[in-house]
Amino acid sequence: MTSTASAKNIANEAASIATRYIAAWNEQDAVRRRASIAAVFTPDASYVDPMMRNAGHDGLDAMIGAVQKQFAGLRFGLHGKQDGHNDVVRFSWALAADGAEPVAYGTDIAVVAADGRISSVTGFLDAANLPA
Repeated sequence: MTSTASAKNIANEAASIATRYIAAWNEQDAVRRRASIAAVFTPDASYVDPMMRNAGHDGLDAMIGAVQKQFAGLRFGLHGKQDGHNDVVRFSWALAADGAEPVAYGTDIAVVAADGRISSVTGFLDAANLPA
């Protein structure tokens, strides 16, 4: 996605891309989560943040499942404005129980492939008050 038209399109699609990404992280049903991962990420997509890294649909599925288990009862939600340019989308998120204050905030930078799926994510932890 390097043309001017694609760059404008990614800016218009940033919120939608981020929403689908967050939905994959929140999907509790293993079969639906796997389908969401396939729809959101390219087959060789990679993810890296200060605490973990993984790649491919199998790796991403295992990682998301482990995060859900570790933070049972908490869900990710978008926080602030999503934006993008060229083939990159930036968005922030919060991790919290429904109706509670977030225990963590972060910002993710996603590279989007020509087919509209995410090919890589670099995550940053902005603030955390994680339970022990």
